Amino acid sequence: MKIFWVLFRFLTMFLIFFSSIVQGFTGTYGINYGRIADNIPSPDQVVTLLRAAKIKNVRIYDADHSVLKAFSGTGLELVVGLPNGYVKDMSANADHAVSWVKENVQSFLPGTNIRGIAVGNEILGGGDTEMYAALLGAVKNIYNATQMLHLTDIQITTAHSQAVFANSYPPSSCIFKDNIVQYMKPLLEFFSQIGSPFCLNAYPFLAYMGDPENIDINYALFQSTQGIDDTKTDLHYDNMLDAQIDAAYAALEDAGFKKMEVIVTETGWASRGDDSEAAATVNNAMTYNYNLRKRLAKRKGTPLRPKMVVKAYIFAIFNEDLKPGPTSERNFGLFKPDGSIAYNIGFRGLKSSSADTLLLSLKDIRAQDWSRPHFLVSVISAVALLVFL
Repeated sequence: MKIFWVLFRFLTMFLIFFSSIVQGFTGTYGINYGRIADNIPSPDQVVTLLRAAKIKNVRIYDADHSVLKAFSGTGLELVVGLPNGYVKDMSANADHAVSWVKENVQSFLPGTNIRGIAVGNEILGGGDTEMYAALLGAVKNIYNATQMLHLTDIQITTAHSQAVFANSYPPSSCIFKDNIVQYMKPLLEFFSQIGSPFCLNAYPFLAYMGDPENIDINYALFQSTQGIDDTKTDLHYDNMLDAQIDAAYAALEDAGFKKMEVIVTETGWASRGDDSEAAATVNNAMTYNYNLRKRLAKRKGTPLRPKMVVKAYIFAIFNEDLKPGPTSERNFGLFKPDGSIAYNIGFRGLKSSSADTLLLSLKDIRAQDWSRPHFLVSVISAVALLVFL
């Protein structure tokens, strides 16, 4: 009988611990929904597209109300973004942070399944150095606003580019840049306290484009290759994305945050580019995204962190024809503006789906079992069985 009560108390504590964890990601595969375009489908049509493609995790770069309304009742899990232009104001004024969270998050709950808030994007390492010091204050004020409003299951993050690293080859040598680390460490300390991951925008495409003579494109595309060996850790890498993730882990460990999880918040490959962007082809984009999807489906970690399952948001749903910069910036989409697939990596687009699939009713969608509470019910049931054994 004593053993039973010990086991019962253990399972009870497990339930309490599990229910307190804030998770912003279900499974391993997600996608970014960028909207700098004038020819893409409406948010309602995008919901239908994502449901047909069975993509559940979605990130947007703002908190557009038409998108939040369209996602209501769908079961899709959404991370909204606080745009960079708001960061300084949110850092300086806690009341403004509360107002922003009320207007753009709380007012859409619980219908819209908002799982996280991304505070800015690629601020550290970016061109506006005045924003570096403002980032932590904005993160804290947005987090405090969610706590004050009792939105305790909203995960707070910010995404970084590889510009925050001083070196990433070999992966074990990676550290944060000297001009970044003074801002990064306090941010990581706060994220460690609230259980948030390190969010990385990782692009083997960009790394390859920067040094095509010394990087095997097959290594960047998850194709058969000799790969690289990290002599310090005696680990072998057969693809660049794993190496980029482990470089982030190495930098985190060097900064004193060995246990922090890395989540890839952007990765992808352009299907078209300028004359100087020879690697931006449909075939390469298809190869990268198809192989990435297979790699994520294995639900495994990296050589350095084999138990930390890799999770990634793909960039992006659509090509964005109004984005500035080189041609490649406007050609990362997996789907065409009409909702058909840009190239075949196993997804079903609007054009290829049957009418029955496309016309999923709201009732059907809401009936789908995607929620975390069912896991808790299973554990509770196990406890109940023990009681009667």
